[in-house]
Amino acid sequence: MTSPSQRTGKPSTGRTRPLLARAILSLAVLVAATAAVLTSTPTLGLDLRGGTQIVLEAQDSPTVNADGEATDRALEVLRRRVDALGVAEPTLVRSGEDRIVIELPGLTEPREAVEVIGKTAQLAFHPVLGVAAAAGDAGAPEEGAPGAPIVLPDEDGVPVRLGPAALTGEGVQEAAAGIDLQGAGGWYVTVEFTGAGQTAWEQLTGQAACAPPGDPTRRVAIVLDEEVISSPQVDPGVPCGVGITGGSTQITGQFSEDQAQDLAALVQGGALPVPVEVIEQRTVGPTLGAAAIDASVRAVLLGVAATAVFIVAAYRLMGLLAVVALLCYALITYAALLTLGATITLPGLAGFVLAVGMAVDANVLVYERAREEYAQRGRSLRSAVTTGFRRALSAIADSNVTTLLAAGLLFFLASGPVRGFGVTLTVGVLASMFSALVITRVLAELAATGRLLNRRPQLTGLHTLGRVRSRLAGRNWRLYAQPRRWLTISLLVVLLAGAGTAVRGLQLGVEFTGGRSIQYATGAPLDPDDARQAVSTAGFPGAVVQQAEEGDVRVRTGPIDDAEQEAIRDALAAAAGSAEVVSDELIGPTLGAELRRNALIALGVALAAQLAYLAVRFRWTYSAGAVGALLANVVVVVGAFAWTGRTADGVFLAAVLTVVGYTVNDSVVVFDRIRETRDHQRGQAFPAVAARAVLQTMPRTINTGASTLLVLTALLVLGGDSLADFALALILGIVAGTISTVSVAVPFTVALDRRWPPRPEQLTATARRSSGDRGRSGAVVRGSLFETSEAVW
Repeated sequence: MTSPSQRTGKPSTGRTRPLLARAILSLAVLVAATAAVLTSTPTLGLDLRGGTQIVLEAQDSPTVNADGEATDRALEVLRRRVDALGVAEPTLVRSGEDRIVIELPGLTEPREAVEVIGKTAQLAFHPVLGVAAAAGDAGAPEEGAPGAPIVLPDEDGVPVRLGPAALTGEGVQEAAAGIDLQGAGGWYVTVEFTGAGQTAWEQLTGQAACAPPGDPTRRVAIVLDEEVISSPQVDPGVPCGVGITGGSTQITGQFSEDQAQDLAALVQGGALPVPVEVIEQRTVGPTLGAAAIDASVRAVLLGVAATAVFIVAAYRLMGLLAVVALLCYALITYAALLTLGATITLPGLAGFVLAVGMAVDANVLVYERAREEYAQRGRSLRSAVTTGFRRALSAIADSNVTTLLAAGLLFFLASGPVRGFGVTLTVGVLASMFSALVITRVLAELAATGRLLNRRPQLTGLHTLGRVRSRLAGRNWRLYAQPRRWLTISLLVVLLAGAGTAVRGLQLGVEFTGGRSIQYATGAPLDPDDARQAVSTAGFPGAVVQQAEEGDVRVRTGPIDDAEQEAIRDALAAAAGSAEVVSDELIGPTLGAELRRNALIALGVALAAQLAYLAVRFRWTYSAGAVGALLANVVVVVGAFAWTGRTADGVFLAAVLTVVGYTVNDSVVVFDRIRETRDHQRGQAFPAVAARAVLQTMPRTINTGASTLLVLTALLVLGGDSLADFALALILGIVAGTISTVSVAVPFTVALDRRWPPRPEQLTATARRSSGDRGRSGAVVRGSLFETSEAVW
């Protein structure tokens, strides 16, 4: 017998308590999020604020292994060198055992920085034994016993003979450039030594002071990376055998300010315990970063606005409440990223935009369930809303877990900006679950208790199943009577898409092949043929030259140094009046091979993780169907990029892994309904059950897909060239993923179920596991934080 509170929608005391608890929790989270946003400043990645990122890899030396300890010591040396460059707010962190990531905001001409911080040999101070016999002997050790003098050209190019090193950079405590304001000495460099270094310096200069003024042997050579960076002469006032005392000395000469600063930086940097090699270098101009922020903000605003209009049109007042919850979701996500100190990158912004679209899915699932409860089972509005949340929980949890698996793989297996995308997506998914299951529920249940909505339920949008659902409900389509037909057609499509990889090949980005990709903004529009001619004239006839957005020129070559990059820039400037580096990406061949291997590992682990999770949550036939669908989806997306000649880079990998999560997300929703329908309709044949479940979830599929595509379309149109391929890959993946659920996942499961049907006891166990021992109230998993009437969530 129905209670008065159920008929009228008036909440009972047992229901009011959890509603109040959820409301208090929601308010507390929103207040905390608002405080975090008002008191914190976001950390923007270099791709948004402009600057240079350099990744160094420590190499083994004959005496030291490049382990974590040696890399940490090298990090401190590099930190002193970077500080001497004068870059504002530089960042240096160790990555793994042997890599160091250096970020230099605002620095768009990295050549000087690379030359200064990339010096790999030990800094050493040598006695000068005299001028070499011939210039041709420079750089070659003289014959004799081990430890024989070496010959190197000094800073003026004159070959000099050097004795063994008297002390190394480890004896240097500090070095700084200064200027003589009293006299006419100009710029000089002051060097201070440690205790052991001070003693060695006194002995070295005391020996040199014994030579007469002007004699080459009165000089001391400072050598770095087999190059004499300075060879000052000991002052005539220094006594023989005593040397320069006091722990500090001045190096004077005809220095300019830049020369003095550079020499001080090199001496201050001291000795690297192990050699380092530049394996990755990225430069983004501030103009491109600002444009990326503007484009992403426009895409977010337009995408959210379009999604809001769509949801309100589909679900009326309940849709409006979902929009309010989505705005709260955006606030919580942003606050969480600020609190975690996450660096917001361009792919991270894309992940945020994508998560906005995916956050709609939970609300759609709940509202479709609530429609069923109200329109088909005659529940009160409040009861329909509450039951809708309960019955949608299983699909929401499973679908979000699959997306979290993909996001987690991006974080652990990817690097650079793609990793930022994984962080943003993870935070976004968790925040979307909270906003849908807590905030939306509070708003919806409060609205459902009002007298106005109970008298006029049509205002809620839950009073009917909807046009699509109503039309499909009366149909008795035998969709999967012949599942092999679906699979045959799908296989042909997959083979056609996959042929693109075989026929045209997949154009891998420099992240996977190694090389250098530079984008130049030219003073005047430059025809691609003229640009190719200019690059060829600069000495790079094999470079790939393409026209980017807004008339920019993109050049892709093998690994080249900064001097060769500047030669290409000068050639383009001569042809177009001027040329400025907008973005620059250098990947070493070793790192490219590693990233390519990690990409394949990430895809393989993603498939294995999805298979394992679905095998636990469903029967193995369901998991096999879902994995078959996502494999087909990945082949379609990769094949489309191969046929169209688009570049597959690290951001493309992020898109593919996201597509994997979304495809399984879509399949899980359908499988969850199949499992539930099969439990309640034991006598029906499985193909009929599967067809009915697909038709029942069709409105959710259409609404969720449309809302997500609205956001991604805004990203494709407004996100700029840097995000266009990313958005396109996701659009292809979502469309293909939605279709593959119907054409691959379900028919493949039906075919496997015919071959290996479950035993009755397996169906009972599966039903019990999925329903969580539902009681008369329909609650799932007694004691769950989400579901019981005594719980907060």
